[in-house]
Amino acid sequence: MTGTIQNRDAFLNKIAGQLGRSRITTPVERPQWKFRPQDEVLKDASQDELLEVLKEQCKRIHTTIYTTDLINLGSTLNGVVADFGGGPIVTWKDERFAEWGLNSLMKSEWQSQNIDVFEWDPAKGAENISKAENANIGITISEVTLAESGTAVLFSDENKGRTVSFLPAASVVLIPKSSLVPRMTQAAQKMREIHDKTGRVASCINFITGPSNSADIELNLVVGVHGPVKATYIVINDI
Repeated sequence: MTGTIQNRDAFLNKIAGQLGRSRITTPVERPQWKFRPQDEVLKDASQDELLEVLKEQCKRIHTTIYTTDLINLGSTLNGVVADFGGGPIVTWKDERFAEWGLNSLMKSEWQSQNIDVFEWDPAKGAENISKAENANIGITISEVTLAESGTAVLFSDENKGRTVSFLPAASVVLIPKSSLVPRMTQAAQKMREIHDKTGRVASCINFITGPSNSADIELNLVVGVHGPVKATYIVINDI
């Protein structure tokens, strides 16, 4: 839905006047910085090297990580779900699950095992949140994955509710290997590219680094203070 902005020019003109200058109405040219150290971190790393960096970082953020190909993705995911104790499970409504051959697992095998699976449905409103709140496992997909920090970047939309990633007790994030980038720098660049191309960005962008955690003033780390208390990454070799 597109809103209407009321009295914008008058408001901005008044602010500029209070600053003692005329309002700037021409586009601001972005500075060309001489030094950009943020671009140098893992600059020439291959996808395999970025994966090794991600694996090492997962040890520090208390996150289990698996690597698999598309052929074995179903069995890997099924094993992770079993390790977490089964359902209820809540997932995004995402066509990539079918493209990756997971339909039979999600829509048939788990149901035959009496594992409840709920797919996010925007038409069901608050029921989606209730299902996520009572789920044991939430399954999402990372759009961009930051190797340096072990961070999965999730783009929300009407079919990809953000509560799927933080209300269930455990989080399983599927990570295409092609989504691996060195750090936040490249994620920000990709989001700008998406905005420049489409004129919009996701309704919510979550940067998730393993399970929930907190540290007191003495830096004693406590993992699992709220949802999710456990997290697993499954990296899919899609390249």
